[in-house]
Amino acid sequence: MPSTGRLLGSGRTADVYEIDGAWVLRRNREGRGNAAAEGAVMEYVRGYGYPVPRVRLGDDSRTDLVMERLSGPTMLQANAAGSLGPEEAGSTLAGLLRALHTIPGRRTPSAHVLHLDLHPDNVILTPDGPRVIDWANTEEGDPGLDWGMSAVILAQVAVGDEPVAQPARAMLTALLADPSALTEAGLLEARRRRAANPTMSRREVELLGAAEHLIRLLVS
Repeated sequence: MPSTGRLLGSGRTADVYEIDGAWVLRRNREGRGNAAAEGAVMEYVRGYGYPVPRVRLGDDSRTDLVMERLSGPTMLQANAAGSLGPEEAGSTLAGLLRALHTIPGRRTPSAHVLHLDLHPDNVILTPDGPRVIDWANTEEGDPGLDWGMSAVILAQVAVGDEPVAQPARAMLTALLADPSALTEAGLLEARRRRAANPTMSRREVELLGAAEHLIRLLVS
């Protein structure tokens, strides 16, 4: 197990620690996920030129993922700082989804690699371009579900009462106007999965109906 330094950040299910100037360790809490499998998918899509951090597969385990240390803000941070407009953020997310879905599945070539958690806080804007992180939910399947998950995540914020609601709506509008590969089945399954997600607060679950309505309004 690699030795770790200071805590760099924490999310809903994992913490990120410094190793050195080139590498960080992301450690899942409470035994969640499968970091080694996640790292294998990241290396697979990187082989197709998809923008993800490098990983050290030999150092990975079920809870620990050693990956390249990236420099730059997340897309969410850049938007809050005023250096990235919400429309550009939404269009960038759409482009990242389209690029990902050109990659065939590892196990089922007729399927597509899905991220299933692609939102502005999971994209780091490095000097070399955006890099997509947090592949804990990755699966193979139909792109419509991936578009549905990204849309529902943004829409939940857009229909809330936080200051980020307005830029989230602008991001969502740009995401769905690009054009999207969102499907009816993808939208319904995305809402179901978000409702069943144990990390969702009660308030976030309550917003799902309004979120779905907003998505349908924007694509109609």
